[in-house]
Amino acid sequence: MLRSTGGLIICLLLSLNTTAQPLAAYVDLQNEVMVWDRGIIRKVDYLPPNSMKIGRIAIPYIDNSNSFKIFYGGGVKTLNAGFTNLYYASDDLIMFLNAKSLNVFDRGTIKNLTGICNQYALGDSVLMYLDGIHNDYRVYYNGTSTVIESFIPDSILSAVKVSDNIVAYKNFANQFRIFYHGRIIAQEDFAISSFDVGRNTVAYVDANRQFKIFHNGQTFVVDDYPPQTFTAGDNLVAYVSNDGYFKIFYEDSVRVLGFFNPTYLSVSDNIVGYRDPSGYFKVFYKGDITDMETYLPTGIVMQYNSVAYINSANTLRLFTEGEVYDVTNADLQNWELHYDVIKYQIGQNIYKIFYKGTEY
Repeated sequence: MLRSTGGLIICLLLSLNTTAQPLAAYVDLQNEVMVWDRGIIRKVDYLPPNSMKIGRIAIPYIDNSNSFKIFYGGGVKTLNAGFTNLYYASDDLIMFLNAKSLNVFDRGTIKNLTGICNQYALGDSVLMYLDGIHNDYRVYYNGTSTVIESFIPDSILSAVKVSDNIVAYKNFANQFRIFYHGRIIAQEDFAISSFDVGRNTVAYVDANRQFKIFHNGQTFVVDDYPPQTFTAGDNLVAYVSNDGYFKIFYEDSVRVLGFFNPTYLSVSDNIVGYRDPSGYFKVFYKGDITDMETYLPTGIVMQYNSVAYINSANTLRLFTEGEVYDVTNADLQNWELHYDVIKYQIGQNIYKIFYKGTEY
């Protein structure tokens, strides 16, 4: 039985972006940039970009002339001509550096966060960064920047982890802190030995070697002994307990999957993929387990609610939101999984998009 150590229970407010249909992009046979957006393929540029990244609701790219652009809301906006030297995309945010000036694109709004930044970490809706002008660490979340530490030695970044909507770190006094839903939680005042983060979730071993999980604002004592291994995902933690049982914490409870240590284990967002003692490849998704193959496939890609791979029958197979699809058995030049969208190439620059059972 899990023991709660108390803490604030926070009701989660889901934004419209969490249910927004993801995007895909490719360069077609005419070298034009095409974006798949809510079932419609749009031409957004006439020359192949120098680089491009796929976010869930926006696609940033540096075009052929070195201008930095973002596709968002059905159109393209040019942000600057040749100033951006680095950029990243997540679910909700685009962060970019112009020299050392840190900026964020947040649902159509551009904000400059600091003129000098050398250290940063991006999650889906949070951006942690060192403000080099004010010499403090801050988190940008929900349109606001919050100072989380006025002074932290450079070594602190070796003990910082950022996930979708959460930041966990050890401060200069070796105290364990969590930034969650706009506030700092003083989680532990004594040094912890290890931790991992996922959406709404932080798993860690405390100073007394107890295994604890912070989830949705509440802290649970999961085990009195540290696990052999553990990995956090979105609202879940997969771990092998000290006595050798493979378990998954999900929805504030622990499910025991068996007495074994998976020879293959991967946790990504809402998905846990693993190989059981019989050699079967299985997927845990929101409390249910699906048998995928009687062997462990190679080249498995996992993102968000999906798992994709090419099986022994040369079929591109996709698990997404509890359903299994055989997408195609054609000889593919390449394929990619972005969030829950598969983009695959047949022949020379002939692209197909597959999303929730429909091919485009």
